[in-house]
Amino acid sequence: MARSDPGSRANNFDALRLIAALSVVFSHSFLIADGSEANEPFVWLTGNQCILGLVGVFVFFVISGYLVTESWCRSPLPGRFALRRGLRIYPGLIVNVAICAFLIGPVVTSLPLSAYFAGPELGDFLVKTLTLEPGPLALPGVLFADTSVGLHVNGSLWTLRYEVIMYLMIVILGMLRVLRLSTCVVLTGAGIAAVYFEHLLTPFGDLGEWAWFLGFFGAGMVLHFLRDRLRWDWRWALLAILALVVFVRLGRFIMLFPLAGAYLAIWFARRYDPWLDYSRYCGDLSYGLYIYGWPAEELVMWLSGGRAVWWQVFVGSLALALPMAWLSWHGIEKWALRWGRRAAIRPLVVAPAPIDG
Repeated sequence: MARSDPGSRANNFDALRLIAALSVVFSHSFLIADGSEANEPFVWLTGNQCILGLVGVFVFFVISGYLVTESWCRSPLPGRFALRRGLRIYPGLIVNVAICAFLIGPVVTSLPLSAYFAGPELGDFLVKTLTLEPGPLALPGVLFADTSVGLHVNGSLWTLRYEVIMYLMIVILGMLRVLRLSTCVVLTGAGIAAVYFEHLLTPFGDLGEWAWFLGFFGAGMVLHFLRDRLRWDWRWALLAILALVVFVRLGRFIMLFPLAGAYLAIWFARRYDPWLDYSRYCGDLSYGLYIYGWPAEELVMWLSGGRAVWWQVFVGSLALALPMAWLSWHGIEKWALRWGRRAAIRPLVVAPAPIDG
């Protein structure tokens, strides 16, 4: 029987993250195969408002807001907080970028290898990916298929930049001692307003994109502070689903998602359904699947000569990306996180004061 056990590691957070990553790969399979996501089922279901993969991204930001706020509150030390967050993103990402640039690129490129490695696009790709530039990200002479995104090596990485900006926001709020429920409610409201006025945010670049995601991350922050006051019950979760249906009918699904979707995500994540506890046996594959999903899909398209349909791209990419996610977790990510945890609990060494005499 499913039970809620938020105080221990027995929960559905890993399962929900994996579902969110799968939804991103699913939606991208339409974009990569057809050059458009117009035929993606969730587009039809929401009246052309949203793709399923974007909902997965929203869920990632909600979970992150909830857990990262908890992480800061448990250990409000900027250096150690930054170390833990950096170790969650960069070790796996660095290897992913290296594989794309020095393995996939040389295989797919139409240029001689000497021209490929001498091309300025290679250095630009490395700099942009490792500094989390949104893209688009291309490599010299690399064209996976003749589609609108056939040049893009990894179209999933653009959200990482705004995730890191959220981490910086947590540090600033924590150091100013204003990381509290009232602040998070205001931030969530500001994020919802930013989606409503998104056409006015374009001139603000990264700041505008950050504001667009703020409602989802902020909703997770709010739920962290309310976690012991709210009733986490399937009946409220059902009401949240009904609210999302109403939001679709109002034509405001994305804007209002934080008001109901966040509760639904955290309610599910705080439960424990043993049959969903895949990470006990395989490890946490969600981040690896997220960063390897797009390159795997592009590689499937290239191997098919640009003829693969969406389901072939989806299934074929999972056959490639899931083993890479497993290797990423067991070979890189878990070791980096373990080292980070040991570093975080290591006591600070304070030099003894000199004795006058």
